[in-house]
Formats: sequence, structure tokens, C-alpha cells
Amino acid sequence: MTRLHGIDLDAPGRRIGAIHLTHSDNRHDNGVVPVPVAVLSGAPGPTALLVAGTHGDEYEGQVVLHRLLRETDPERLTGRLIVLPALNLPAVRTASRVSPLDGGNLNRSYPGNDKGGPTDQVAHALAGELLPHADLVMDLHSGGSSSHYLPSVFVYDGPTPEAWQAKRRLTEQMGLPWTMVVPARFEPGSFSTAADDAGVAMISTELGGGGEVNPAFVSDAVHGLRRVLAGAGILPAEPDTPPAPPTRWIDLLADGAVYTPARGLFEPIARIGQQVEEGDPIGRVHPVEELARPSVPVLAHRTGIVAVVRRPPLVDLGDALYHLAADRPDTAVPAAC
Repeated sequence: MTRLHGIDLDAPGRRIGAIHLTHSDNRHDNGVVPVPVAVLSGAPGPTALLVAGTHGDEYEGQVVLHRLLRETDPERLTGRLIVLPALNLPAVRTASRVSPLDGGNLNRSYPGNDKGGPTDQVAHALAGELLPHADLVMDLHSGGSSSHYLPSVFVYDGPTPEAWQAKRRLTEQMGLPWTMVVPARFEPGSFSTAADDAGVAMISTELGGGGEVNPAFVSDAVHGLRRVLAGAGILPAEPDTPPAPPTRWIDLLADGAVYTPARGLFEPIARIGQQVEEGDPIGRVHPVEELARPSVPVLAHRTGIVAVVRRPPLVDLGDALYHLAADRPDTAVPAAC
């Protein structure tokens, strides 16, 4: 059974169709949820699978892919683009991280299940029906409404030396200011792990966040995506696309999360991208109801670079306020870059 409708993946030109999700509740009985899919094909060549909207409150990547769709003439392609700007459509419609239909986090749901709920169906259709056609994959994320991230490529290490070299090549073509590396199979149910299992080179992004659209980050990502597609031979090089600037490689530290020491109102002190030392005051939490109680300091428990900052100021025990990273030794560049 295919969930792809209205699309011939092998026909030339521009075609618009959908992944049909089935779900029975008070709103959707006997209907479908149509996740939009665009396919742009030119002369024979490689295929790039490009997705955004995995989390519905992450807007920058969605904007980047909408621009790519509207600015690209299929006749100029040598190859094929499969583009899903609103992959988790129910979450996009409600500006939420997870699906409002079943509470599923799409990026923890791969390889999916065609007989499961809507989130599992999306994961299964992407990993089972579209990923096998791809020669390269990009999944565009940002921090959403809950976090601000360094504008970065987000990439899984490995899983083989050959796969890592292919990812490094894509990362360097993308040319974002930072590259955040995590261990192989960092999240076993993620799309990155599914692509690694399929042997397809994939990188993701974290394009800021905060529940908004940063014009500079979008512009950098548009240029980077065009360089990646030109490097793959799918798009011709554009004269107005600047060369890729250097990227600063960092490892997201396994022990890098800084948790709130108290309930209350979080006041950040450390800035995104700042180097902090163990013991540095990097924030404070103000108790909301206990006006006679002093603010609680937030201290860095180790040295690192501030890679992620929490956005909502109201915090409760267990909430992460920051995540720290460290320069990656084999790819470190001067901090001035």
C-alpha cells in the first residue's frame, strides 16, 4: 500500500501531491490528512530529499524550502528534488512540536509503522517510500518555540568513515557559521538514524529558533542549500550565491545540559555562542511567589560554549536552561571564524 497520491516520481517537470494519513477521531472520520509533497525533475541525475516542519513550531526551514520551490525551474535541474516543507502537517497547522492528533514526536518515530497512528504513518512513508530514492537528504530544523540554537549544521558522527566524509562534504558546502556534531545513533528513532541505516548521506540544521524567522539565518540557509545542490550536480552554480564560509566544528557535550536549580523566572546571563568557564554565573532564577527569597544563581558546571539557550522564562525543576558544547579537536578553527 502506498500513501503517496498524485505524484509520479519519474515524470519530468513540477508535480504536487500528498502523503495521505488516515486517522479516525471527531474531526477526521472517513477523511485523510494530506501532507503536501512537491517533486521537481529535470534531466537524469541524483535525487535530493529535502524536508522541514518535522516539528511544527520550527519555521525557518519551512520558509527556506518554500523559497526553493518557488524559485527553482525544473528545466534547469540535472536530477530530482523531493520536497516536503510541512512534513508533520498536523503539528505545522497548530504550531506545535508534536502532533496534536496522537502526541507523537516525528523525529523519535522512525522507521515508523504504516498501521500505526498519523506520526508513525508519516515516518513510514518517508523512510519506506521516499528515502530509498534519495542520494542525499537534508532535514531543516531550528530551536522552535522552546529554544534558541546556534545557527548550525547538526550532524550525526559516522557511522562509517566513508559516510562521515560524505557528511563533511555536505556540511562544508552548506557553510553555516557552526557545525554541531553528536554521536552516531544519537536518537535511535530519528530521521538521521534512518538515513544512516539506509546508507544515505544526510545532514540537518538548527537555524536559530525562538518561534520566529530570522532573515539572516534564512538567507544563509538558502545560499547553503543551493551550494549543496550545485555540489551534487543537481542545480547549476548560481553567480549570486557566495562561496561557502568556514564553519566552526563543535561537539554537543553529553554532560552539557545545565538544569534549573529552582522553580521561577529564568534570567539568562550567558549569551548564545559565549565561552563559559566552570563556576561562571550564567543566569539566575527568581522565585515568583516567594518575594523575600533571594534569586538562585545558575552556575556553569563545566567549561564550554553556549550552544542552546532556553526561550520560555518560566521554568520548573527538570527544565534545561542551556546546553554546552566544545570545539571538536580534529576540525577546530580559530574563534574569530
